[in-house]
Amino acid sequence: MLFALLEAIPVSLPDFSSQAELFSTAGLSASLFAQDDRYRLFAKRVYPALAGTRTTLAKCYCEDNGRVAVEPVLMMGVSLLQELDGVPDRIAVEMLRYHAGWNFALNRQLGDPVFHPTSLVNFRQRLNEHQQSALGFTTVLEALEKAGLICRQSRQRLDSTQMFGRVARMSRLHCVRETLRLAMQELEPLVPVPGRPGGWLELWERYVESQADYRASSEVLARKLGQAGSDCWQLLEWLRQPAQAPLAAGTQSQLLARVFAEEFEIGPSTPTATSEERMPVAASGPAFSAEPVSPQADAAQSPSATDSGPASSPMPGPAVPATAHDLALQPQPNSAPESVNRTIAHAQGKPTEPAAAIKAPVIRPKDQKELASDRVQNPHEPEATYAAKGRGEDKKEHIGYKVQVAETVSEAVLAAGEPTRNFIVGMVTHPAYESDEAGARKMEAEQAAMGLEKPPVQYVDGAYVSAQELARAAAEGRELMGPASATPDNNDGRFRADQFQVQVEQRQAVCPAGKPSTQCSRLVEKQTGKVTFRFEWSTHCAGCPLRQQCVAPKQRHRMLVVGEHYSWLQARRQEQQTQPFKERMKHRNAIEGTQSELVRGHGLRHARYRGLLKVRLQNYFIGAACNVKRWLRREAWKIQQAALSATQQVVPATAS
Repeated sequence: MLFALLEAIPVSLPDFSSQAELFSTAGLSASLFAQDDRYRLFAKRVYPALAGTRTTLAKCYCEDNGRVAVEPVLMMGVSLLQELDGVPDRIAVEMLRYHAGWNFALNRQLGDPVFHPTSLVNFRQRLNEHQQSALGFTTVLEALEKAGLICRQSRQRLDSTQMFGRVARMSRLHCVRETLRLAMQELEPLVPVPGRPGGWLELWERYVESQADYRASSEVLARKLGQAGSDCWQLLEWLRQPAQAPLAAGTQSQLLARVFAEEFEIGPSTPTATSEERMPVAASGPAFSAEPVSPQADAAQSPSATDSGPASSPMPGPAVPATAHDLALQPQPNSAPESVNRTIAHAQGKPTEPAAAIKAPVIRPKDQKELASDRVQNPHEPEATYAAKGRGEDKKEHIGYKVQVAETVSEAVLAAGEPTRNFIVGMVTHPAYESDEAGARKMEAEQAAMGLEKPPVQYVDGAYVSAQELARAAAEGRELMGPASATPDNNDGRFRADQFQVQVEQRQAVCPAGKPSTQCSRLVEKQTGKVTFRFEWSTHCAGCPLRQQCVAPKQRHRMLVVGEHYSWLQARRQEQQTQPFKERMKHRNAIEGTQSELVRGHGLRHARYRGLLKVRLQNYFIGAACNVKRWLRREAWKIQQAALSATQQVVPATAS
């Protein structure tokens, strides 16, 4: 009956009018909020822009069904204010109940009804579901453009910073075991006891009710990793049966398949037990087709290598009579229908002929060098990936995401006490393992979607500069300002590539001894299409006095291989040594302060949610809040300067 009444309500959004009285907080606006107060300025500058998004926000709601929703413009304003003041959802609702400034900024009166804090959670979910996570950020950008503070094409500086996910970094063994535990907990309420495979209780005890002793030796932990891979394969083999297709589509089951593919490799099959030995049926359902599938798993059969009880790979329960239907559900790799018939006859007590041995794959953990950079680090947040920056004592590692921040660059000299004229025009959140060059391309795509043009000059650090990027920027008529990294010294102290004068276009190069190259070859990789040029000094190196500093002992003469855009890289390395370049690069330094402001003032360093979509939404609100703060400070400064100027004009007139 209650559901029928709710279905009968035809309205999903309340009535809204953008012509409502702006200052309506109980008539206290004049006495409580000065002209340069940030809440008054928010009501005058920001709230009208948010009200303009009402049509877009209405598309996130059902028009003719459901209960009356909380006004989405109010939800957008609250989400922005809570980023400005750094408060969580529960405190944000309390601010609506008691804070006059918040109500004044959002065109409300003290005492107006408030909503439950979970409504903010649902609002953010609606934005993500309808691909409107950047709406608040773009709305503020459009308002700044109308105010004349930014333009569609401007100089920019770009840099990235790391962002920690809401999970800890796990070892490979811990990650695999935890993924198995989550998969079994997902399957447990969905599979009735009679339908569970044999050995289920053993796996449950091993991975759900027990934990690995991480104080054990490396050999024991290696055996446990092999055993975990064997158990993963067995469970996945059971899930691959047609009857288990709905279960295999579960979130944790799919994650288990992904983790298994990332952490283990399947080797050639080896003969194991016969079908009669492999196919006993447990009292609780079909048994896993489990055998020792790796040398590590073989060693793990001793009681000391398991968490609880024996770790024998076959997991059958007491043998009971089986039906053909039960046996048909069991995996039969490399087995003929005759073996199935023999197994059924064996379970029914009929005489059978000996069966051929069934081959099971050998499962081994992958070598550390074979692991992909985008692999799952923690099953509780699969999208949080590993990244490292720097070397030695300066090396920084984290599990999470990477954030690209783009900011306008104003070359005007600020007056004393004048707030910044620069604003954030891009916030891109992407996986941590991706390079800064990939992040820069995503920033270009994001700004193009927002209607912004590519910057004529972009200030970056060395992570964004390469020969290809310099050539691409020049072809597009823009300038990529950043230092080029030095050539790595991987030639045992001999002359590096940047000590040669190379002219790729003229197919000519000059060595440090001043000798021109004698041969140039153009090489093209078939798979990637990458073009390189190989220069050789075949006749000059024999009697050269610098031979020992240039040519390796086993080489007849020096060869140098460079990319097709190497000339751009060489020119930049020469240019960055000049004083004018160093002066221009000072414009990049301010992005470090912006990142510090975002991290310390708005919590950019730590993700408050799990998942890339939710973290991206968080960062868009952070960028919007930072822009609003800078905008309001500048508006307040203008009002203060106007008042000061008026005072200075009145004082001389009175004195005269």
